[in-house]
Amino acid sequence: MPSASADNIAQSTELPRVAPSFLDIVGSDQRFQVRRIYCVGRNYLAHIREMGEGDERDPPFFFQKPADAIVTDGRVPYPTFTDDFQFEFELVIAIGSEAVNVSPDTALDHVFGYAAGLDMTRRDRQRECNKRGLPWELGKSFDHSAPCGPIHPAAQVGHLRSGTLSLAVNGTVRQDSLLEKMIWNVHEIVSELSRQYRLLPGDLIFTGTPEGVGAVQRGDRLTGRIEGLAPLQVEIV
Repeated sequence: MPSASADNIAQSTELPRVAPSFLDIVGSDQRFQVRRIYCVGRNYLAHIREMGEGDERDPPFFFQKPADAIVTDGRVPYPTFTDDFQFEFELVIAIGSEAVNVSPDTALDHVFGYAAGLDMTRRDRQRECNKRGLPWELGKSFDHSAPCGPIHPAAQVGHLRSGTLSLAVNGTVRQDSLLEKMIWNVHEIVSELSRQYRLLPGDLIFTGTPEGVGAVQRGDRLTGRIEGLAPLQVEIV
């Protein structure tokens, strides 16, 4: 039998608490607790062509990042294990109610709001995964890989079906496109993803990036703008 002292040690030991990730909600004192982060791959035709990976006729697919990859203070550490750290600026969907196998016609009923986000990528690691037929986690799902701005409720800004999307690095525009160029739009993304996963409040969906992605270095400042949303400003540190 364990000794009394061993029992006391076991009872006094507490597991470390993991702080959840939150995003601010524009116009509200409440905050959006992040449950999961889903990302859409290959959702702009011009980006598929610039990367030279995959058949243009292939449908977009989904991968995930950990919830604690969220960055809200604008400071993104240059990650380890890469020499090619790249930006991908995207529209982000915030889910507000449970969605399971919903139709495109009702998918927007489950969208709480929208934000601007960056899918930061260790491009050299991603390319290695592609060559070896491995999942993308090594290139996509690392610490601080999902900077995200505040959420704008759809009740305030409507559902974003069109508008400009651009990203500048140190004042020079590098990505400049339109939301309507997405291969799959918002309601199609939510509908398709809800067939594969049970979507719940707190889920985020990064909707894919247009052409113009590129590498950044320590000290670079990134400013992403999506029409109708607050800009996202990030510094690589």
